Amino acid sequence: MDTVITAAQVLPEPGSPLPDGAVLVRDDKIVAVGAREDVVRQAAPGFAQRDFPASTVMAGLFNSHVHLAFDAGKDLLGPLESSTPDELQAAARERTAKLLSTGVTTIRDLGDRDHLAISVREALDKEGVAAPRILSAAAPLTVPGGHCHFFGGAAADDDEIRALIDANAEAGADVIKVMASGGQITPGGADMWESQFDARQLGVIVEHARRHGLPVAAHAHGADAIESGVDAGVSTIEHCTWMAGPQQSDMREPVAKRMADQGIAACSTSSRNWRMMVERMGDEVAQRIYGRLTWLEGLGVPLIAGTDAGLPGSVFDDPVGALELYEWLGFSRTRILEIATADSARALGLGQVTGRLAPGYSADLLVVAGDPLKNLNALADVELVLAAGRAG
Repeated sequence: MDTVITAAQVLPEPGSPLPDGAVLVRDDKIVAVGAREDVVRQAAPGFAQRDFPASTVMAGLFNSHVHLAFDAGKDLLGPLESSTPDELQAAARERTAKLLSTGVTTIRDLGDRDHLAISVREALDKEGVAAPRILSAAAPLTVPGGHCHFFGGAAADDDEIRALIDANAEAGADVIKVMASGGQITPGGADMWESQFDARQLGVIVEHARRHGLPVAAHAHGADAIESGVDAGVSTIEHCTWMAGPQQSDMREPVAKRMADQGIAACSTSSRNWRMMVERMGDEVAQRIYGRLTWLEGLGVPLIAGTDAGLPGSVFDDPVGALELYEWLGFSRTRILEIATADSARALGLGQVTGRLAPGYSADLLVVAGDPLKNLNALADVELVLAAGRAG
């Protein structure tokens, strides 16, 4: 069945707005994008038409760092530990539905237990219902007792590292996650700026993941951990905060330039909580912390959208609140939309699949009231979401 979606504006890509445009969707693919009359002529007889005369059609958004196992409440581990597998899966499905309802059509889950995200993906695929595309890391690699060890990914030596990668790959993982530094949600684990794996170990992880054709995402708050990850050739650096100690940072320009040269993307993992942090720290300190994104952008490091959804206050249904951080930092709205769509798609290996509106691409799109190039908050007024052609 052909469906023609017409609107006041179509964004094949954020920098190429098309007034009075249309998108032709056939099953799960985009067939044509262009002027309204040209697209309508290409539709099969009896096509359906949906007209949005005051709206914008654009590619679906990405959230490149989520945790479907968490509920965004203050007590993360309580519900995880007390829930049955069926309860966890039902809750995770509700979270994917929230993401979809706000225009997110691709998510990357970067850590869970017992292959939760993979099982949710398989169930949704089997049922044929509208859902975001789910990329999963399964259990993230960590050290015994290390950050997020409760997911079951602790590895004490090279053999255990390789065995966990093999197990995740066999289960259907799309990416290998490694906790290169400590974090803030694991009692007794390494501090955020402390490394958990050295460059040699990270090299083992990257090399073995490549045997399975999988990229590596490195959780790295510490400057040393970031540099080790770049040395090893990981694909993305999560958080990328350049910490060197309590309230200390060490933004290493040569390392960041190597990230740019190697195409290693940085995911800020900033949710709508950034506003609360600005209020708590003040503008000057906040600009210094979040300004790393402006600095990375200036050096040519690819930036991707991700919120760490599932952590306390990092909700699953407010992508706009997270993206407004970039606007506060001075990014143009065009650039913000590029980060949230095409740039994230490229960094996650989906640049020829989704992230823009073009013939042959997956029919992952959303319609929002108004013009997000003039007012970013227009993204919050979602009128239609298609994920692989299915209406959410």
